[in-house]
Amino acid sequence: MAALPDLDHLLDAAHVVVLPMRVKFRGVLERELLLLDGPAGWAEFGPFVEYDDEESSRWLAAAIEAGWEGFPEPLRQWIPVNATVPAVPASDVAAVLASFDSVHTVKIKVAERGQELADDLARVAAVRAALPDAAIRIDANGGWTVPEAVDALRALAPYVLEYAEQPVPSIDGLAQVRRDVAGLGILIAADESVRKATDPLAVARAGAADLIIVKAAPLGGVRRALEIVAQAGLPAVVSSALDSSVGIRAGIALAAALPQLPYACGLGTVALMAGDVVEESLVALDGGITVRDVAADPHLLVRYAAPAERTVWWRERLARCHRVLAAG
Repeated sequence: MAALPDLDHLLDAAHVVVLPMRVKFRGVLERELLLLDGPAGWAEFGPFVEYDDEESSRWLAAAIEAGWEGFPEPLRQWIPVNATVPAVPASDVAAVLASFDSVHTVKIKVAERGQELADDLARVAAVRAALPDAAIRIDANGGWTVPEAVDALRALAPYVLEYAEQPVPSIDGLAQVRRDVAGLGILIAADESVRKATDPLAVARAGAADLIIVKAAPLGGVRRALEIVAQAGLPAVVSSALDSSVGIRAGIALAAALPQLPYACGLGTVALMAGDVVEESLVALDGGITVRDVAADPHLLVRYAAPAERTVWWRERLARCHRVLAAG
């Protein structure tokens, strides 16, 4: 990690914004973020509001890497990305897909609280009908029990799934699901069991997943994420955390620096936003994003500036997370 800047330096570089969403995603219609104008470039600090300071401090470490150290040299200049379909009604799938350019891979949210398996089946069926040749992956965010996950994957298997992301919360549960659906041809991917775990390598040691999902910010930065992928010895998919284009730039840097990139990445979520902080957003063209730097636009920072009370809240959170990092 880059040397920890003084707190006053970070606060002087901070801009808090609220970006509107086109559709509800992860239960929110607005995404709050704190942006930092660092000497090496713009950076984003955007842990979700319910995260505690210990977990959120890793997001600050990632922002400091981006803004004060910069990114590793890329090994590739173009990153394939998937479209993302939130847990919308099947009738809304076409409209969501229309916000993405030239879709080759789709990630579909399933196991949404308050919904049933029938809703998931209808959503996946609508995507498959619209895109018969696309690779389809699903993401349950740990929303199923083991029996529910096995039943759901058996029901969804006819739609030809590339993989199922975090079908159940625990590592033991992932391992059990992986064993129980081994004959379906559906790979099991671990997300929360990597990025929210005290030991991000436990999944790999347990043989609980076929691949891992890595996100730069929750893992403490691009370089730390690269270390985890190398030590895990599993294929990796780089994904976003509902970032602005500034945050997506870190994900692009991670994907560009991986020795191997066998799957499309989940870095196309800016298309789900109705606002951004850069003039030319990092969105996919022909199914991928070209590696390039971005800078927040002063006019957009003003347009999407957070209300005073939310700005205070984020600045206080930044200070608390800075203390966590300073304490080692």
